[in-house]
Amino acid sequence: MVKVLLYVTFVFFSVCEANVKLAHNVIFKAVFAFGDSIVDQGNNNNITTLIKCNFQPYGKDFMGGDPTGRFSNGKTPTDLIAEEVGIKELVPDYLDPNLKTEDIETGVSFASGGCGYDPQTATIAEAIPLSTQLTQFKEYIEKLKGLVGEEEANNILKNSLFMVVAGTDDLANTYFTAGIRLKQDINSYTDLMVAKASKFLKELYKLGARKYLIFGIPPIGCLPSQRTLGGGLNRVCVQEYNEAANTKFSIAIDSLSKNLPQSRMVLVDIYSPLLDLILNPQKYGFEEAEKGCCGTGKIEVTLLCNKFSGTCEDDTKYIFWDSYHPTEKAYTTIVDQLITKYINSFCR
Repeated sequence: MVKVLLYVTFVFFSVCEANVKLAHNVIFKAVFAFGDSIVDQGNNNNITTLIKCNFQPYGKDFMGGDPTGRFSNGKTPTDLIAEEVGIKELVPDYLDPNLKTEDIETGVSFASGGCGYDPQTATIAEAIPLSTQLTQFKEYIEKLKGLVGEEEANNILKNSLFMVVAGTDDLANTYFTAGIRLKQDINSYTDLMVAKASKFLKELYKLGARKYLIFGIPPIGCLPSQRTLGGGLNRVCVQEYNEAANTKFSIAIDSLSKNLPQSRMVLVDIYSPLLDLILNPQKYGFEEAEKGCCGTGKIEVTLLCNKFSGTCEDDTKYIFWDSYHPTEKAYTTIVDQLITKYINSFCR
């Protein structure tokens, strides 16, 4: 879930420009998101799971206070990135019963809160596993072909950005909290995560994905809930958790990108900017970095963050919305730092 990870054809632009200055030849036709709650736009609303947030106070600052199933007070990184590059303001979830034709052409999210690279992670949370997200993507491709034809569908996929955000729940929930994989040492477990991630990325490639934005693991030991569960009486950042986040993803993804023709895989370092926000909140206009805005801010997330929990007076002063997910302002701060650097890298 924290965890700590773009598009419409620019018909009126001869160069690729949006709200940010993109390199001359960067053009995306659609944005797709896979993974966990950071980019779940509401898919969990439509499945049987306790990992839901389609109720107040979630969505407090979203389009008039609408709790859509986004795990935040407002927009998610999926929305912010799609808007920054000029695709559309909001990215819908694939399971939205009111999905519009134009949304099918410009991208959707298949992500599910509680999902991870490790299949056990989704099983524990009753989330949609990555294997099922792939199946849903195959269904989506057939719908897209029915709308625009096979040739244009392939062109859209080849020129779309695929966001993959997962891994936080594997470590924070499956390994450290539930202890499901504790028979493995952390080094072996992160090897398993990387192997599963590599397999998933190769499967996406077979289905037409070429441009990937893959979010690394955030400093999970500094999430409010993890401070509460593992940080002692003073709720310090749990260094063991943070160290576990530094896995072998970079080497694996670089190798994949070199061996899959015409692919471009960019690993986003989300660890450093989020940790800097947490350690130096005042530098970015925040005041509270150790607690979430919802309830006590120490443990409330999903069902525990509800209309009876209460919220802080001003969530723009908080890095975290609940005990696991950042606020829209924190997401915006991070996206503003990363967007030009990582999106422009697709030109190389």
